[in-house]
Amino acid sequence: MNYFEDWNVAIAASFQNLWAKIVAFVPEILGALLVLVIGLLLAEGLSKLARKLVDLTKVDTLLKKFEGTKKLKEAGLKLSFAALIAWIVKWFIIIVTLIAVVDILKLEQINTFLKDVAIYVPNVVVAVVILAIGIVVGQFIYDIVQKSAKASHVTKHTADTLAAVAKWAIVVFALLAALVQLGVATNLIEILFTGLVAMLALAFGLAFGLGGKEHAAKWLDKATKSK
Repeated sequence: MNYFEDWNVAIAASFQNLWAKIVAFVPEILGALLVLVIGLLLAEGLSKLARKLVDLTKVDTLLKKFEGTKKLKEAGLKLSFAALIAWIVKWFIIIVTLIAVVDILKLEQINTFLKDVAIYVPNVVVAVVILAIGIVVGQFIYDIVQKSAKASHVTKHTADTLAAVAKWAIVVFALLAALVQLGVATNLIEILFTGLVAMLALAFGLAFGLGGKEHAAKWLDKATKSK
């Protein structure tokens, strides 16, 4: 009889302890839910504000002049710097909110992971800004080089090639700088840099080779006639 009574007491005590823990945990759950709702609303509001502020800078208008952007649009992909910044702001706030939520719920491992992600987000923002500036500057240099080359009475093909080389050199260097900001492996960046140098050498060789083809033909023709 005592055996069954002891079991009943043990089971009752276990349920009482479980219930006490649940009751004690309810305020934490409610607090976490409240923080989550406020954080999500704040993320949505700040992302819209960020998009409006970026729209005022007219960055997307400049990006539309970039040939690569046009090609992406033709492929059904739309590149919007304002939308990208808004997306980054939104998810940064969401991550910060989740950090607060898991901190309330005392989930230490998840909290540590989310903090690492939050610390990395600014690097992503800086990398995106670097790349966007590189694209805009690249297009600006493209226009200048193309007009200058045409003013020098070189062929249209040569002018376009030189302008394209200048533009893509800046864009690729911006990409490499963005990769450095993101902490990508140094070996990969060295490979990309080597490829860039090879591309530039080939492009310049083609530009001057094709541009001087007509002059070389005329020179050979004159040399043949003089004999």
